[in-house]
Amino acid sequence: MKIKPRGILKILAICLGAFVLVCLLAVAFLAVSNRNLPVASANPERLGDNEKALLYEALYLKRTLGDAVWPGWARADIPMIAFNEKYAFLVNYPNPPPGWVKVPQNLQSGAEWEPVPGDDFFGEVYYRQRLAGEGQSPQNFAALVGDRWVGSMTTKEWSIIGLVNQLKEDMPGPVKGVFPYRLFVGRMIRGSDGYISLVMHENFHAFTGMSAPARLAGAENANAYSNSYPWDDQSLQESWKSELDLLAQGAKAAWGDGSDAEVKDLARRFLAQRDGRRTTFKLTPGLAEFEKQREWLEGLARYVELDIWRQAYLTSGYDPIPAVLEDPDFKNYAGFESRWKDEINQFKYMVDDEGDGRFYYTGMAQAVMLDRLLPGWKERALQEGVWLEDLLREATGN
Repeated sequence: MKIKPRGILKILAICLGAFVLVCLLAVAFLAVSNRNLPVASANPERLGDNEKALLYEALYLKRTLGDAVWPGWARADIPMIAFNEKYAFLVNYPNPPPGWVKVPQNLQSGAEWEPVPGDDFFGEVYYRQRLAGEGQSPQNFAALVGDRWVGSMTTKEWSIIGLVNQLKEDMPGPVKGVFPYRLFVGRMIRGSDGYISLVMHENFHAFTGMSAPARLAGAENANAYSNSYPWDDQSLQESWKSELDLLAQGAKAAWGDGSDAEVKDLARRFLAQRDGRRTTFKLTPGLAEFEKQREWLEGLARYVELDIWRQAYLTSGYDPIPAVLEDPDFKNYAGFESRWKDEINQFKYMVDDEGDGRFYYTGMAQAVMLDRLLPGWKERALQEGVWLEDLLREATGN
């Protein structure tokens, strides 16, 4: 049957009208949904049952599978601070001394820890203190409480609220009310499985502080070079693009079905590209060390964040604690493969990233390739003066 031109226009008008209607309905749905976004923790004075389950599962996961990720990590007794907008909570630390010390600045903060009244952390006392005000909370990193290293992380609830608030501040006016905050933040945190892996990221920073405190301080202080790093040099970014692509291919092959020869070839090409970039653009020794320092500190923590999830996914006999199975946002680590694909895909976007986020990926990828090319590399990685790229040079004979 032949459709006349007038009939075609009518069909197009109907399709366009339907499309506009769908768009208007989507905008209306997002506007209503965004009005219902929480702006504060439901009960900031104590940890909710789900928050406790997530922290306990993280600590249990480390004790059970931590040594498969990093030798000695499972046995390291590392308490955790979880904090929201009003309170900091301390678990797995009986009778703690006052406050916490921000590292590496060695700044004492906080006050006395009090037992949380009428509540417990899986049968044990846990502690809290009210935060003095904005900017006075612990950071997402590591800290010292007395002489013990502690990992520190926002609660899952406050992590989501904080990210939404940050996005709202950055959004232009017309978009602010209809941006899909829930979807975007959900992709960033990746549910309860992702949150647990983030807790482990910060816990590993504390392990690094226990094992190599001077190196942790040096890597944090290296951030002073960030202001002088040529982030906006377009030619340098093009060179970085090739470097990131080689690392993405190498990491994918190393944790996938790539051969040893393929991983080694990609590592060699990466090292040659890196050496050429630093020579061509005349990076000072200080800027080159800035790259290595941040890769060592944040790249290793990113590697651990991913590998603990990977180990939980691959280990058929691993059973999470029963309490976390009641969380509908917990998927029993089944989403690792999707997370890993997204992680590899993210490399190409890091070329335009201004800040040390790029080094989370480049350090992580080198660690993944070392898993394949240099067994036992972790026994040396925390020693003074040992950089990830130098271990790769050893592994490839460069």
